[in-house]
Amino acid sequence: MDSKQQNAPVPQHIAIIMDGNGRWAKQRGMSRIEGHKRGARQIKKVIEASVQLGVKFLTLYAFSSENWNRPKAEVNALMRLLESTIKINAKYFVKNSIKFETIGDLAALPAYCRKAVDWLKNKTKDFGKFTLVLALNYGSRDEIVRAVKSCAEAVKNKILSPENISWEEIAKRLDTAAIPDPDLIIRTSGEMRLSNYLMLQSAYSELYFTDVNWPDFGESEVKKAVAEFAARERRFGKTSEQVNK
Repeated sequence: MDSKQQNAPVPQHIAIIMDGNGRWAKQRGMSRIEGHKRGARQIKKVIEASVQLGVKFLTLYAFSSENWNRPKAEVNALMRLLESTIKINAKYFVKNSIKFETIGDLAALPAYCRKAVDWLKNKTKDFGKFTLVLALNYGSRDEIVRAVKSCAEAVKNKILSPENISWEEIAKRLDTAAIPDPDLIIRTSGEMRLSNYLMLQSAYSELYFTDVNWPDFGESEVKKAVAEFAARERRFGKTSEQVNK
């Protein structure tokens, strides 16, 4: 890596919408479930590339609150895949000091999934080198509603006054309260929308869309996305002159 690459800005937090498992499988005459299995294998590759680049947080949109509307057999297979992926990769997480976290409403997940999730969270809770966050039964609108209800309850109990409701008060009630907002959001497979993902947290995120399906999104694709991020100017409402002073 040359000095120019070393000095290039690296996103502290990357969030990914892992799209295209079904398309990838269909192109190869495989079942959608096989596509999801192949997609699950990419997670380790993307973690390794992210760690190598200096990224600290990686959030993956694993199962949205809308995904319950998919065929029951596919949903059941995804839940079993979640459990098995956690168990298969547990030693890898511990060996590499990777902290495991989740966002979303876990209450609706099958008990065996919640058990596996809680087990790995507890096993990795003291790590801080790198954090993998899975968005499970997550939907940004649902998250926002829960945060607003929390604020309303605080006002009702005279813990918070309406005039003191601020972005900070709302942010600390979001599922992502303990992690920074994503600097870069990546969506694979050519779709160009956020699909109810981190809508408040992405206010100043750089968006990167690629036609590559998730099962083919590996180390080189991560580096390509981060290189694109490094080439952009992030102004946060300021002018270029102010940013480049």
